[in-house]
Amino acid sequence: MIRAWLLKTGSPESIYWNMYRNIHGNMHRIMQRILHIIVFLLLTFEVAAENTLDKAPELKDIFYGESLYYAFQNRHFDAISKLDAELGQFYSLDNPSLDPFNQQINFAEFSVGSFELAYRMHQRAGRAIKAIYESDLDQKIRNEAAYRLAKIYYQKNQPLNALDILQKIEGEMAEDLRVDELFLRSQVYISTGKFAQAIEILKSIEDGKKYQGFVLYNLGIAYAQNNEEEKSVSTLDKMGRIKSDDRAVLALRDKANLTLAGRMLEKGSPEQARQYFSRVRLKGPFANRALLGSGWASASLGHYRKALVPWRILHEREVTNASVQEAMLAVPYAYGKLDYYGQAALSYGSAMDNFGTEVDRLESSIKSVREGRFLNAVISKQGERDKNWLHNLRDLQDTPETRYFMSLMASNDFQQSLKNYQDLAQLRVRLAWWLESLDVYVELIELRRRYYEPLLPEVEKKFKKLDARIRLRIEQRDRLKQRLKSMVIARRPDYLATAEERGFLDKLNKIELYVSNNPQKSTAELNGRIKRLKGVLHWQVSSAYDQRLTRAYKAMQKLDVYIKKLNAAYGSFVRTRQAATQSYEGYKIPIRQLKTRIQDRQIKVDAVMARQGRLIETMAVNELERRRNLLEEYQIKARFALAESYDRASKKQQNKLEQEMRLKMQQGKKAREAAAPVKEVSEDEAHPVVHKHDPNEGALKRVEPDADQGKAK
Repeated sequence: MIRAWLLKTGSPESIYWNMYRNIHGNMHRIMQRILHIIVFLLLTFEVAAENTLDKAPELKDIFYGESLYYAFQNRHFDAISKLDAELGQFYSLDNPSLDPFNQQINFAEFSVGSFELAYRMHQRAGRAIKAIYESDLDQKIRNEAAYRLAKIYYQKNQPLNALDILQKIEGEMAEDLRVDELFLRSQVYISTGKFAQAIEILKSIEDGKKYQGFVLYNLGIAYAQNNEEEKSVSTLDKMGRIKSDDRAVLALRDKANLTLAGRMLEKGSPEQARQYFSRVRLKGPFANRALLGSGWASASLGHYRKALVPWRILHEREVTNASVQEAMLAVPYAYGKLDYYGQAALSYGSAMDNFGTEVDRLESSIKSVREGRFLNAVISKQGERDKNWLHNLRDLQDTPETRYFMSLMASNDFQQSLKNYQDLAQLRVRLAWWLESLDVYVELIELRRRYYEPLLPEVEKKFKKLDARIRLRIEQRDRLKQRLKSMVIARRPDYLATAEERGFLDKLNKIELYVSNNPQKSTAELNGRIKRLKGVLHWQVSSAYDQRLTRAYKAMQKLDVYIKKLNAAYGSFVRTRQAATQSYEGYKIPIRQLKTRIQDRQIKVDAVMARQGRLIETMAVNELERRRNLLEEYQIKARFALAESYDRASKKQQNKLEQEMRLKMQQGKKAREAAAPVKEVSEDEAHPVVHKHDPNEGALKRVEPDADQGKAK
């Protein structure tokens, strides 16, 4: 939300770039050198299609190249702000076609949507890409825009809208997006219940390497949803045997085996389930669940000794894991089934101790989270601005507020909320940096004012004189040009007479005027000579008229070249003078307004960040309390199981002693009978004699279990 406010209202980048261009003026050579450097850097980065453009176009504009440079480093906010500033300036130009940015305007518009999508600004990205999709651009570009728009809808859990957009794709897709579009279409079909269509598409791209493993897994799920159980098992089994070095594919392979094992347990085939469980790696993300399930599969077959093997391995792992905690109860359960009641009692007692310790730690973690230490610990780690910040959170110190962090990150909602909080934290830092940068610009503007103000008056004085001379020469040239145009319509040879010819003609006119004013000196011979000389001049000028007119036009063309250079120099001077003036005038009010706007955004960011922080803390506390309640239930179960184990151990010991006593009595009786002599029995002896014995003789006493074997908390 805040990012949209900042980008919509205009970031300080727009003013920064205006000032940058006005201050530095013509820096073509430097910009070309920077362009080559950026092109080299862009070629050294390996960029995924999910983050920005699939293929970077040939750069024609340095500022567009800079936005790509930031995007390829996953600094999408910088890329968006700079590209938005460049687009805003481009559309405000009087003649945008002269700007080199015009050659890449379509790529730039598409890049904005791509950057916003990578920055999780789905609403703005959707609007930008939808505008391209509804435009009259090339069909391939529109198809690519439709694909990206459908992907946005799918990520927003709107598969029906995504399907509607995909069905409007016409013609061919770009070669590098063809498989992407088919895979997205299959996912949309699965989400909308069209499993047969999804199966058909997935089978067509099954042999491709781009989505190796993902296609097989989705194909197995589609078969299962389409009630094709045998094909589902066969496909997932194939996925469970796939070989790859990609960590994502290996994790998906483990997930496929885990899914198959779970289905086998549901069908009552624990032996097959054990085989699938055994394929899961011991160091993968699904190892704990596989070990736990493997033990239960063996227990279902009555093989409790085999069940103890994976459970004992799991028993030694991180105690915060839910599977490990369940294994703490499963191990003594197996001992009990094997009639090892003493060992079972010891294991239950150890489990109770561990559960009690973890409950105390959970209480401490809940308290620490409510005090705000959790977010401080996370943000301090995220402050490194590392693109792998999520992975590096594993290195957080083992403190109450971070002990259960990785288990919390298993929730997608919690992870997305934490990413939003991180973006807000970076926005807060960026706003503070912008506010400090404005003070630097104010100082820079003041330095330029001090430099230019003493120089401009003298420059202005000389410029006025030069401006008057330039205007005079341009007016003279315009008159000559107008005269030449009129001579094309009406011949005027006298306009093309040379200076010498004009001088002769002026002398003859003066002589003729003198003669007319002094009639006594006028003679026929003199008048005739004057007329002959005028005729010679007229004939000379008229006969050379065409050649002279041609030379005049050629001279006018040469003059136009010089006038053009003069106008260019004049315009350059005017622009330079305006740039010097504009480099320090007119920024006071915009900077003040920008400071106010940034401070307002800081207040909003702090408010939203506080709400987001409370949401994250609530989610963390709820999850920790759920874990605590579960452990308390485990404690109760362990306590009852411990008492039952003691009971059974006592009964077992008592039965053992009773059997030993009976065995001794039988052996003693047999020994007495064997040792007694045979004699005749008298009449008195024939009658039975009642033997009075001690009632306590042969009584069984309760035997408590051995202190070393039955000791428990």
